[in-house]
Amino acid sequence: MQDATRIVVNPPVRADGFDSLSVPTYRGSTIVFADAEGYATRGERGHAGFTYGLYGTPTTRALEQKISALEHGAWTFLLPSGQGANAFAMLPFLAPGDRILLADTAYPPVRDFANRDLARFGVAVGYYDPVVPADLERQIDGRTRMVWCESPGSTTMEVQDLPRIAEIAHRHGALVGCDNTWATPLCYKPIDHGADLVTEALTKYFNGHSDLLMGSITVARDDLIAPIRGALGRYGIGVSPDDATLVLRGMETMGLRMQHAARVAQALIGRFQGHEAVDRVLYPALPSSPDHALWKRDFLGASGVFSVVFRPEANAHVEPALNVLETFAIGASWGGTRSLVAPMPVRRNRTARPWTGDDLILRISIGVEAPDDLGADIGRFLDEIAARLGADRARRSA
Repeated sequence: MQDATRIVVNPPVRADGFDSLSVPTYRGSTIVFADAEGYATRGERGHAGFTYGLYGTPTTRALEQKISALEHGAWTFLLPSGQGANAFAMLPFLAPGDRILLADTAYPPVRDFANRDLARFGVAVGYYDPVVPADLERQIDGRTRMVWCESPGSTTMEVQDLPRIAEIAHRHGALVGCDNTWATPLCYKPIDHGADLVTEALTKYFNGHSDLLMGSITVARDDLIAPIRGALGRYGIGVSPDDATLVLRGMETMGLRMQHAARVAQALIGRFQGHEAVDRVLYPALPSSPDHALWKRDFLGASGVFSVVFRPEANAHVEPALNVLETFAIGASWGGTRSLVAPMPVRRNRTARPWTGDDLILRISIGVEAPDDLGADIGRFLDEIAARLGADRARRSA
């Protein structure tokens, strides 16, 4: 063998005895076969086999299997983002003339995808009140092929009665999809409560370090595998094995991070409750939450994401008061090591369950910082709002 050939042909290195605790990062697009027959029959390897890098490597398989086990599902697909997972949980199962019903509190990009793209493909889109199963029962019909859930609801944290919703949907021949990003399978397992498909934004708690994008779709049954696998192949959707390695690493501390975040979140919520500027805190783990009984029945725990609704007179001061924060960062997403705050509008993303309050909610995600530093930051923030409210009262009385 000449040197020009030797430098591109890899030697057969044995891996016997190298039993690492971490999953190796297998990079590869081309998969080679031992003989011509193996290549000709590669399609017979099925969804678990290796035929081309787009369809998976041993690294991505390890992540898929870990997630499937956590979700109690049959198979998991990896996608480049959580929103990508939401879209491809729907696309393979909907055709022109079909109908999809979405929880009115779904992630706003899901609404945008449904209203723009699914509608353009000839799919009828409707919204139901997420906490009134009778509204779903009223709207569902023979054309409905999918009912979409998100529990708790995006930003406003409504908990859905998933077993009841699944019973209604399945009775009418519709699939049930559920975005489980707030809870992750550590705190909620939608498949156990009737969902057929579960999506996760692995970007958030799974990865945990705010440095990559990835999503997953887990299916409850084998018959749901082929439609998704085929669609992902036709659209050329795959993920980097390097990113999969980072998610696998992040998952190892996910339980500890989420426990810390939930514990600190509940402690900090007490700083907001009773403050003159705060109307209420939205967090289903609170006994005062209107959906607490459902959360306690179905969930295994809580994450560290909650929302704060301020009194009308304080709303104008919320955003400028964020500038006093020293430990919290201002930014979208959640589930990383840094604590985040994000002012969120709601009203424009509601139709079936209108938002009647002022159109500002502060969503807060707790990271892994020292609780005392986070508490001091919340104190500064609330003191700033209180000072601004005091100045308002002084001006009015002058």
